[in-house]
Amino acid sequence: MQKKRSNGRASTKTSVEDEIAHLRGLELGGLRARWQSVFQRPAPAHLTRHLLFTVILYRLQADRFGDLDHQTKQVLDRTVAKETGRAMSARLASFDQKRTELSLGTVLVREWDRQSQRVMVMADGFAWNGQTYDSLSKVAFAITGTKWNGPRFFGLRDREDRPAMEARP
Repeated sequence: MQKKRSNGRASTKTSVEDEIAHLRGLELGGLRARWQSVFQRPAPAHLTRHLLFTVILYRLQADRFGDLDHQTKQVLDRTVAKETGRAMSARLASFDQKRTELSLGTVLVREWDRQSQRVMVMADGFAWNGQTYDSLSKVAFAITGTKWNGPRFFGLRDREDRPAMEARP
C-alpha cells in the first residue's frame, strides 16, 4: 500500500532494512532507475554505483526518520564554503555539545545484531522495550550485554576524547 508524502514522493511500509537489502542487490542501471523514482529526475551521469546507493539511501532514511535540522544544515553549508581554522573548529565543538542535549520525545535509533533498536528520551530517563532506564549506558548494556558508553553507542559522541579534539590547532 502506497501513500503520498507532503514532498510528493510515494512511501511504502517497506522497512529501511529491506530497502537497504534491495538497493545492495541492484546494479548501476537499477540504481539509476530507483534514483529516478525517488528524486523525479535522472541520476547524474558521473555518479558511481556507490554514490548512487549512498544518496538514495540517505534520502529514504531522511524521509522515514526525519532530515537534518536547520542548524546542522548551516554547519554543513559553512563547511562546504571552506570556512576553516579555529573559527570552524570552535563552531563544530559548540555545535557538538549542543547536540548531546536531548529533547523529550527524541527517538534514538541504532542497529544492533541486525535489529533496529529505538530508545525514546523521557522526563525520567530513556525508554526501551517497555522499560525505563536512568542512563543511555544502561540501555546500551541491556541491548548488547556488554558495557558501553551510552552516548557513544548511540552516535552522540566522537570516538576521540573531547579535550584532545579541542586541543587541535
